[in-house]
Amino acid sequence: MKHIYVDQIKERDQLESIFLVRDKIIAMAKNGKPYMTLKLMDRSGEVEGRVWDRVDQLDAQFDKNDFVQVYGKASVYMGKMQLVVQDLHKLEESAVDLADFLPVSKRSLEEMRAELDGLLDSLNDPHIEALLRAFFDDADFFKRYSRAPAAKGMHHVYLGGLLEHSLAVSALACDIGSRYPQVNRDLLISGALLHDIGKTEELAYERSFDYTDDGKLLGHIVIGVQMIEDRVRQLNGFPRELATMIKHLLLSHHGQYEFGSPKRPKFLEAVILNFIDDLDSKINGVSSHIEKEPDNDSHWSSYHRLYDRYFYKADYNGRKAEAPVTPAAPAGAQRVQAKPAGKEHNKKNFNKPLGATLGEQLKEKNLDLFASITRKEESP
Repeated sequence: MKHIYVDQIKERDQLESIFLVRDKIIAMAKNGKPYMTLKLMDRSGEVEGRVWDRVDQLDAQFDKNDFVQVYGKASVYMGKMQLVVQDLHKLEESAVDLADFLPVSKRSLEEMRAELDGLLDSLNDPHIEALLRAFFDDADFFKRYSRAPAAKGMHHVYLGGLLEHSLAVSALACDIGSRYPQVNRDLLISGALLHDIGKTEELAYERSFDYTDDGKLLGHIVIGVQMIEDRVRQLNGFPRELATMIKHLLLSHHGQYEFGSPKRPKFLEAVILNFIDDLDSKINGVSSHIEKEPDNDSHWSSYHRLYDRYFYKADYNGRKAEAPVTPAAPAGAQRVQAKPAGKEHNKKNFNKPLGATLGEQLKEKNLDLFASITRKEESP
């Protein structure tokens, strides 16, 4: 039974609790003595542990992905919580509750499944709907899809993260589809829901988040394209051109070769998918990075290695300020009362237009949509 979770640890706490060892590294200090760095996690987050004494003795007692009972003292170092581990010992899996140790999406599975069903019901193309239902009506597949994280360390790194991310990208797809009539909304939604399906096989997420052998050898893009082809073969009369376009959505959703994309986007929906996938992943990645530092009182986050920067995290809206002055209404104008949020106002509307056009936001800006090409484009 856990005594305290990561997000409950306070500076100078002398604690005893159980953690899952996500990583374990032995290094040598400047004085020639070995020390151990641990990444200790539970469902609420992750904390770094440092072992300075009896390193060889403690090292022999456990491995990565083991559960350990930790005795140590908490301190804040460079804005991040850290545990100085004084002692620890390994626990068997039967002695712990696995639900205590892997982070989980804040959204309930029931809520997300209802949103997914609403998306499927909103489709107009019978072939796309048939393909998506071939995946999501398969109980075994959906169990893996709804449990998998969206990544190992970049964004949505928690159980249910893949489903949460895919729904967020789908919501952006619906917004864009309602704004631009030339966009094939159903095709874009298919890409939003299927672009990361290969992660159900690429990632291992039973005890900690890591890559499977297939994930290391093939990667989620290749795995996902294979999964699409397998399902398409089971659907009579599925258009080959449509199957090719959906597979291209998967092959190009990383956008550029240097980001691991086998192909660059070659039609409008593929271009859009690349941007909205990247947008949602970055929003989640930056937000999660800041949320992991509740004890950092600085207006700046710690350094984010993958984004190669610090993030300004002061909440402008939360600063103390004089109450804003409400401008007087023009003579003869009537003040419109906002309607209370009733049931009908909260209903999901997949075709609801956006409040501001992208064209207005980009007016008079010189944008190069496609980054400068450093290698010759492949043949069309």
